[in-house]
Amino acid sequence: MGYIDELNESQLVAVKNIDAPTMVIAGAGSGKTRVLTFRIAYMIEQGVDPFNIMALTFTNKAAREMTERIGEILGNGEARNITMGTFHSVFSRILRVNADRLGYPSNFTIYDTQDSKSLLKDIVKGFKLDDKAYKANNVLGRISSAKNNLISPDAYEQNAEIQAEDKMAKRPEMARVYKAYANRCFNAGAMDFDDLLFNTNVLLRDFPDVLNYYQQKFKYILVDEYQDTNYAQYLIVKKLAALYENICVVGDDAQSIYSFRGANIQNILNFKKDYPDFKLFKLEQNYRSTKNIVEAANGVIARNKDQIKKTVWTDNPEGSKISVVRNLTDNEEGKVIINKIYDKAKAEGLSFNDFAILYRTNKQSRSFEESLRKLNIPYKIYGGLSFYQRKEIKDLLAYFRLTANQNDEEAFKRVINYPKRGIGKTSLESVVIAANKYGVSTWDVISNFSQYPVAINAGTKKKMSEFTSMIKSFSAQLNTLDGYMLAQEIARSSGILKELHTTKDKGPEEVERYQNIEELLSGIKSFIESQREIESKSLSEFMLDIALLTDADVDKDEEKNHVTLMTIHSSKGLEFPNVYLVGLEENLFPSQMSLNSRTDLEEERRLFYVAVTRAKTNCTLSYATSRFQWGNLITAEPSRFIEEIDPKFLSHETPTRGGGRSLSGRASNFEQPHQGGLNRSFTSTSLKPINKVSSKPKVKGSETLDLKVGYNVEHNRFGRGKITKLEGTDANRKATIFFPRHGAKTVLLRFADLNVTDL
Repeated sequence: MGYIDELNESQLVAVKNIDAPTMVIAGAGSGKTRVLTFRIAYMIEQGVDPFNIMALTFTNKAAREMTERIGEILGNGEARNITMGTFHSVFSRILRVNADRLGYPSNFTIYDTQDSKSLLKDIVKGFKLDDKAYKANNVLGRISSAKNNLISPDAYEQNAEIQAEDKMAKRPEMARVYKAYANRCFNAGAMDFDDLLFNTNVLLRDFPDVLNYYQQKFKYILVDEYQDTNYAQYLIVKKLAALYENICVVGDDAQSIYSFRGANIQNILNFKKDYPDFKLFKLEQNYRSTKNIVEAANGVIARNKDQIKKTVWTDNPEGSKISVVRNLTDNEEGKVIINKIYDKAKAEGLSFNDFAILYRTNKQSRSFEESLRKLNIPYKIYGGLSFYQRKEIKDLLAYFRLTANQNDEEAFKRVINYPKRGIGKTSLESVVIAANKYGVSTWDVISNFSQYPVAINAGTKKKMSEFTSMIKSFSAQLNTLDGYMLAQEIARSSGILKELHTTKDKGPEEVERYQNIEELLSGIKSFIESQREIESKSLSEFMLDIALLTDADVDKDEEKNHVTLMTIHSSKGLEFPNVYLVGLEENLFPSQMSLNSRTDLEEERRLFYVAVTRAKTNCTLSYATSRFQWGNLITAEPSRFIEEIDPKFLSHETPTRGGGRSLSGRASNFEQPHQGGLNRSFTSTSLKPINKVSSKPKVKGSETLDLKVGYNVEHNRFGRGKITKLEGTDANRKATIFFPRHGAKTVLLRFADLNVTDL
């Protein structure tokens, strides 16, 4: 058990206490994942059968990493016998085994957010409701909230308080929409992500034999990030653990930041009420951040009333103070922060991977993106369009889904006329209307027009019949043909490969789409090969795996050199040497919507705590004194969270216009950026001293100025530049100036608004 030696004293006792309800409160950077992993390994070494262990995480990536680490300690054989994965992946497998109990096929489809929104738009349109009042995103959020609180469509309809809320929100038909959505999903043999939890609760509630089976199977239950569980997740875990109560939850109430997704901090705060004889262990040593960062964060989070008290500490060096940067506008903030990143990377020889910009809302990325592009610095925004959400990928996946489940209405609508088969939108709508009328799936209709009459012409019916024949041929091979071979066959026979095949007339976007299909097929090949020791190598197994991917599971291109931009919510669980927390203004962070209650404000404070503790070495806080909102420039004031940090941990700075240097980020020689930006190793050579604004006055009518070729000047629109040519006299005097961001510009000096900078 040499791995045990890697643990500190607090971690060790948390690992060894395996036979009682246990709560491990793990401060930021305290080695939570290590404790969870080693605890499972230790349990197995103490004789616990891995088949009796269930470990629940919030990302597939975390589950895979833990399984791999346990495999390194004990051998892969034992690690594979543990039931480990996300709530959704573990419970979806339980549902597939027991789907018939609930009236679903075992190969039910899992709808993603895009599928759900598409279906809701169709329902709203069919009911002739106002699509502005019933926006798909808002309606889906309402339904999701209901399901996470285990409110069925019938219970929703009968709840007077809920009905009153919907009327106030000008959505009086919400219950009708919810019921139609549930029925359409059921008829399509589909569940959305929330159904995976809702239906697991129904299964365990209505079938005592199923509950007893899984209680006996999962005698030891471990839950990661317990503070992020919602009511549905909490109830499932409570039911499964009721018999043996060998439950261990790990988390940090100070990092509970997902209430908007239904997470309930009371689940972790009230653990002691559910299990009065529980044991509490606190992991308080931070291995990630400097003393200044740890103690500054501690001082802020200590103001929250709803928390489990702990004192996070570190043996790491004291480190630099937290920088606070004041900017005049949000655009200036973008310039200043990006110049700081450029300067620091250049001066210290750092990779751009060492830098992260965190913000409260996605819309704040604009000014930083603009400045990054102007400096030719590579960057990546997380939370954007993932690989599996690209059109060409979803198109092919829809064929895979329809092959496994012909009743999948959203997959059917997506590919019935792609590639084009001459099946028009009106004909498709007629099929959907008939399906709804008879309470069957769209597939049932097009497979039996004699039983379900539809007013479409014979030619279209023939094309639809040819489509069903093709899908049936794919389906017949689903359980006999290797998943990769079947995927290739579907991509070819469906016409997608031909549709996207590159020719000399295709542009780069078309080439990329074709390459994405190749990448998907390669991914299936890799997945199938990884299943060598597992009997099933079908395409259905791959579809189940990717249907349950979360944002955190998507490839982060970690090997590529780029600055990271993301919301604070997306950054949880990550760490960076240098973190820039931007937009720290009242009504932005904390959000204006959080200022009406202590509960909401305390969550915003936890969000700030999470942001600061992502930083390992340096943390910079930035705010603007004015910001554009809806086209209007408004005055802003610094966030209260800055004031809540002890001043001894802070260093305030007010940059000069443009961050004290040109936005080109270069000294007076204005060298052209290298191809690919600075995506290369830095040398130890430092930048030349930054040019400062000259004491010479700004002159309207700069023809009176004694300008010479080679002078450095600053233009109010184009920024800094170097004069490369002078010509003309008096009122016609002109200067050609090279601006690194805009190229060469010729300006008439009598109208130019220039600053002359030092030579």
